[in-house]
Amino acid sequence: MTKVTADSLPLLRTRTSAKWTTYPPDVLPLWVAEMDYPLAPVVAEAIINRVRASDTGYVSSPIELGTAFAGFARRSWGWRLDPSGVLMTTDVSVAIVETLRVAISPGDGVVITPPVYPPFFDLIPEAGGVAVEVPLVDSRLDLEGLERAFAAGAKGFLLCNPHNPLGVVHSALELEAVAALADRYGVIVVSDEIHGPLVHSGVTFTPYLSVSAESRDHGVAVSSASKAWNLAGVKCALMVTASDRMGGLLATLPYEVGFRTSLLGFHASVAAFEHGSDWLAGATSSIEESSRLLTDLLAQRLPDVGFVPPRASYLAWLNFRDAPGWGDDPSVRALAAGVALNPGPTFGSQGAGFARLNLACGPEVLTEAIERLKNSAPSN
Repeated sequence: MTKVTADSLPLLRTRTSAKWTTYPPDVLPLWVAEMDYPLAPVVAEAIINRVRASDTGYVSSPIELGTAFAGFARRSWGWRLDPSGVLMTTDVSVAIVETLRVAISPGDGVVITPPVYPPFFDLIPEAGGVAVEVPLVDSRLDLEGLERAFAAGAKGFLLCNPHNPLGVVHSALELEAVAALADRYGVIVVSDEIHGPLVHSGVTFTPYLSVSAESRDHGVAVSSASKAWNLAGVKCALMVTASDRMGGLLATLPYEVGFRTSLLGFHASVAAFEHGSDWLAGATSSIEESSRLLTDLLAQRLPDVGFVPPRASYLAWLNFRDAPGWGDDPSVRALAAGVALNPGPTFGSQGAGFARLNLACGPEVLTEAIERLKNSAPSN
């Protein structure tokens, strides 16, 4: 396993992405899901080789990408999928919207499970649907609540698997139960699995389409190398089907949905899925170290702030509700202290009193961030 460590702050501040340009230079940006680690060398070389060859035109067939992802899924999760069931597009948000466009009718309800990735609230109406909230219960899917929503007429379920921002990895039994309910009520499930490659040591990720014949009949998985290999800016994502029914549904998508994919992103993703597992293991190990460090720092500096280490991803969901004076949106006080976090309320009303922190950073940055939060705490 290759050791993966964060770049230095001076080098990071030369980046031009949103993470490093949204706030002034004295702010530590621990918000948007971008890693502070250098690119995996095999991925960087894949991009550089295409540029050297002046190969920057339009993308062609998705089959190479499908084959690469199928190999990664088999090695990582024991999931055997047909590469011909993999389509491509620019990013997972587009994959969700375009899938829902052909899966539901205008005005149909689509279930989400807050607190959840904020764009979910906007992607559903963009696709013509209406968001129906069935909040998590004790950080787990509320199966009874899902059944009530399905029975009341919801036609879709936008599943977050693993769940952002909690880092919860849904079990095979839970997903089987979801599939049975969706099958009973005629619901199409779109499973956002972008954080699937980022499960932590000893944790098993279960792809939704792998759990049952029912899940394959009504499910579409959307994923990307963008989170696990830090490739959001090169624009390539996957839509995966495993049944004739869902394959036929996605076959009705406009040609441009796939044709807009970045050729550089395509080759970067193929390289990541085929040759990037060693780098990914090193990055995940560093994320786990950050999670342990955060646990210790909070215990020492901010003991009233709750934190349950994620089982997947590099996102920490911080509970300030028992920390006096932080309010419904702790990110406001945090930003005043020079630390940018994601506001908890943007993840749904259940996020009041919470904030999301990015763990994919160096220990010095994380330590300084918690020290700044401590010094800005209302009791100080």
